[in-house]
Amino acid sequence: MTSYLTVFAVAAVVTFLATPLVRRFVIRAGAIYKPNDRTVHKVPLPTMGGIAMYMGLVAALIASQVLPFFRQLNLVNNSAAVLVTCTLMLGIGVIDDTRGVQPLTKLVAQIFVGGVLVLLGVVLSYFWLPGLGLFILSGDLPVIITIIWVVAVANAVNLADGLDGLAAGMVGIAAAVFFVYSVLSPGPLGIISQPALLAAITCGVCVGFLPWNFHPAKIFMGDAGSMLLGMLLSITTIEGVHRTITTPSGGDIAAVAGTIGVPILVLLIPFLDVAYAIVRRTRRGQGIAYADKEHLHHHLMEIGHGHTQAVLLMYLWSALLSAGALAVWSINGRGLVSLILVGAVILGAAALFLVTALPRLNRRAGGGHRNGSRNGQVTATIGDATSAEPDGTPSDAPQRNDPDHR
Repeated sequence: MTSYLTVFAVAAVVTFLATPLVRRFVIRAGAIYKPNDRTVHKVPLPTMGGIAMYMGLVAALIASQVLPFFRQLNLVNNSAAVLVTCTLMLGIGVIDDTRGVQPLTKLVAQIFVGGVLVLLGVVLSYFWLPGLGLFILSGDLPVIITIIWVVAVANAVNLADGLDGLAAGMVGIAAAVFFVYSVLSPGPLGIISQPALLAAITCGVCVGFLPWNFHPAKIFMGDAGSMLLGMLLSITTIEGVHRTITTPSGGDIAAVAGTIGVPILVLLIPFLDVAYAIVRRTRRGQGIAYADKEHLHHHLMEIGHGHTQAVLLMYLWSALLSAGALAVWSINGRGLVSLILVGAVILGAAALFLVTALPRLNRRAGGGHRNGSRNGQVTATIGDATSAEPDGTPSDAPQRNDPDHR
């Protein structure tokens, strides 16, 4: 565990130290988010914090190459695939943050990066299913599923990047849970595994970036950061599904949760946001890339939660779902321990649902909306949360319109 903590610390420290340097560079380069009618923030802020995350990733990968603990893993891992595809995703994000990229162009670019990942040997080709054992995908199916997964995760993280610290925190929680899962389900090299290493690094870069990105943010990760994190998470989960070729321990539920359920549940919140956005925009006759302020985190602010409260609630929901994934995976049979785990998750969900709905319940009990209307409440909340301009951000800095939802 010391070696995992080392790469985590390297990723976190390098990202933390690099972020203010990247921020200065970005301000001089003019990559600034300009507020508009779709944004929550009311002041211009620098973007492309993903460059600092990338520096943390590279430093952590180098550290893993020199640590004796990972010597056996370095002979068989896919560090080259990680570095190449993450570099490509970062490049796409940087172009989008500085010049703007049409949604279809971005989608094609993401598909291309997914294809590069397949060519470099990372492909979702098998997983375990109860009663069937090792289920091997044949033909073009592994390539198609791998590319779809890469695109889905990258865009899910991108949509989650709507409030200060939201995407970095949720991805950090998902990576931490997946690290625990990977370590507790050892593969051929025991607890030494590629998914555990990548999860530790991903969590590290998120932790290192959060002090600069949490409300009130001094810099945004931008598409450069969200697509980088999406790429890292997609590779981590694919490698996690391939962690072993032996039969998973436990019952049928554990086998399903371990191979398929955990990767999906730890990312369930951003996936639900993507699905909700697609359905909402399709019903209105809008393109699925149409930018709006109706994501899950926006609705939390709409019902009365402040900026920070909405982010923390999203953290808690992510943590609860992730904990539920681990609980289901750890079930072995239907004994008392299983009932306790399931009961704890249900009670936690009920309590968190009550906390989430409390502002709306209070307004109904009070006979109406505070400030006279729902829109008034939103305006007051946003105004209070974004009134202060972060130190060092010049009000006359070069600006660009943000094509995304932020």
